[in-house]
Amino acid sequence: MKLFFISDIHGSLHYLRKALEKFKQEKADYIVILGDHLYHGARNPLPIEYNPGEVAKLLNKFADRIIAVRGNCDSEVDEMVIEFPMMSTYSTVLYNGRRLFLTHGHIYHEDNLPKLKEGDAIIYGHTHIPKLEKKGNIFIINPGSITFPKENNPNTYGILEGNSFKIKDLDGSLCKEIELV
Repeated sequence: MKLFFISDIHGSLHYLRKALEKFKQEKADYIVILGDHLYHGARNPLPIEYNPGEVAKLLNKFADRIIAVRGNCDSEVDEMVIEFPMMSTYSTVLYNGRRLFLTHGHIYHEDNLPKLKEGDAIIYGHTHIPKLEKKGNIFIINPGSITFPKENNPNTYGILEGNSFKIKDLDGSLCKEIELV
């Protein structure tokens, strides 16, 4: 199984289209969205092609292939236009004998870990900074942001296939990689 990770769309139709193009090229099975789907939030400028309604319509075309969690910019009213569950603080996916704890990162993150066992991974967004590291026996993963990257990082997404997690820019170039072993 191949999982495609994005975070922090913030209502940008421009960057969502680019990310979904990569999803198709990667031939992934599911899209995992780590929050902040539609709105840009008060701390961010308006993103390129800011259009939350069209972002919702485009995401809904992939509703049967989306696993999503709520970000700090997401609200219950979003459920009126989104056709997939996205209001949970976290989700858990079992993958190759390990638990992937999926969350946005505004509650659970590397400094406030949930109870995880050796070899499990927390995968979150929120910081807009890509990260792949092992802290003790837990993997800490952040695919970065497709819309508002920070600290001079490119716009990025993540790919999990087998035991390899890769972070790539929206051109498809490899930025970082870690083996989950």
